[in-house]
Amino acid sequence: MELELEGADLKAVLNRLRRAQGQIAGVIRMIEEGRDCEDVVTQLAAASRALDRAGFAIIATGLQQCVSDARSGGAEGEDPQAMRARLEKLFLSLA
Repeated sequence: MELELEGADLKAVLNRLRRAQGQIAGVIRMIEEGRDCEDVVTQLAAASRALDRAGFAIIATGLQQCVSDARSGGAEGEDPQAMRARLEKLFLSLA
């Protein structure tokens, strides 16, 4: 299954990833500066949520494409059960 992110979907995922990148850079800076542990953990949690949301958006797009492919005869002959198992594994990797 090849993931195709386009337009608004691509922009949203990239924005989330850039936000996480900035937050991670902030966490590194905070640790280097010896900032308060609670502040560091709060910023780290925000970065983690941004990454999770980007991952879920990618998986949702993949699910949408799979449903569309299944309706049009399947993706490159892939067994629907195998496709489901792969998507479930991806989804659970973010849980």
